[in-house]
Amino acid sequence: MTNQGELFSKSPIDMLALEKMSRMQGFLRVAGVDEAGRGPLAGPVMAAAVILPEGLLIHGVDDSKKLSPQKREQLFDVIMSRALSVGIGIVAPDVIDRINILQSTRLAMLNAVLQLAPQPDYILIDGITAINSSIPQKTIKKGDSLSLSIAAASIIAKVTRDRLMVAMDAEYPDYGFAGHKGYGSSSHLDAIRLLGPTAIHRLTFRGVREYVKCSSS
Repeated sequence: MTNQGELFSKSPIDMLALEKMSRMQGFLRVAGVDEAGRGPLAGPVMAAAVILPEGLLIHGVDDSKKLSPQKREQLFDVIMSRALSVGIGIVAPDVIDRINILQSTRLAMLNAVLQLAPQPDYILIDGITAINSSIPQKTIKKGDSLSLSIAAASIIAKVTRDRLMVAMDAEYPDYGFAGHKGYGSSSHLDAIRLLGPTAIHRLTFRGVREYVKCSSS
């Protein structure tokens, strides 16, 4: 039985099954795509796309939410050094407010794919929402627990976004971004209520929009 100390929730062969299936269909460069930051009240939504060499196993790679921050940082460096290509897409809070979080997430994922060189010939996407690309793609619910490529993208997106929010903490030290990373913790909500939103808050999100007029008056 798997215990909490083990790094894999599934065997390595399971985590490569979707990539192998894609290659059996004739696709050679398979990219995994995932996002980080759909839910926060502040900061961008980030996406990553990763193409791994065929058959490569990176011990410990799994859904980023199941890993400690320290383990994600370690795996980030390994993935960046071993991947054939890594792309990162970012959509800023003001764009999120303008086109909504769903479309912003799709845009971030598309931008991440466009950053890949070489370009993939097949895309495995975490979740149920496709992107506006002519490249053949497959959406996979809970894909970050089923595909090594998607799990790798999950780690890259999460670590990149967390690092950015730590940097934002230096600019806005009263909001605690280094700790909650923009999510709606009680301390974050209290800071918005007392100080008003910052330039990196999503002004259309509940928990922020109630205080937009207060901060601008």
